Amino acid sequence: MTGLIIVLILLASLIVGGVLIYNGLVQKRQMTENGWSDIDVQLKRRADLIPRLVETVKGYASHERELFREVTEARTNAQAAGPDVTARGAAESRLSAPTAKLIALKEDYPDLKTNENFLSLQKDLSDTEDKIEMARRFYNGAVREYNIKVKSVPSNLVAGPFGFHERDFFEIETADRAVPDVDFQG
Repeated sequence: MTGLIIVLILLASLIVGGVLIYNGLVQKRQMTENGWSDIDVQLKRRADLIPRLVETVKGYASHERELFREVTEARTNAQAAGPDVTARGAAESRLSAPTAKLIALKEDYPDLKTNENFLSLQKDLSDTEDKIEMARRFYNGAVREYNIKVKSVPSNLVAGPFGFHERDFFEIETADRAVPDVDFQG
């Protein structure tokens, strides 16, 4: 009789432990999905700001057609990358470089430095880049915690059978990540 009670207690402990581990994995997965959602919102905001910035600059720098084409093409590719974190990170990296060049055009066109619409869009884009960086840090932190939980014993014994798999970090190339210098003093 005592042996049966011990077995039942052990079995109940395993079930409770398994449920707690499963719930912990679900919580970590939700944090990664929330983090990705935040990144996606900011990337969409940036994608919406870029055409407005291009149109504003076009009036001042009509001979910069190749840059405008490059920005537009990179933006389209970034939007088409979809939810795959690795593909989206690569596409967003390719968008950052021409966008920085677009912002830098203000040095070549003094009238552009005083255009209120350009300055407002430039500030919005810079703020958005900062928000993307913060959202990326949150997401990557959530992914780190989730991946540790998925790989660690004993949670890895629950993770595999229930379909919890490692997630990719959202990486942007270091050279492309730099936010353009914003000079509001003219």
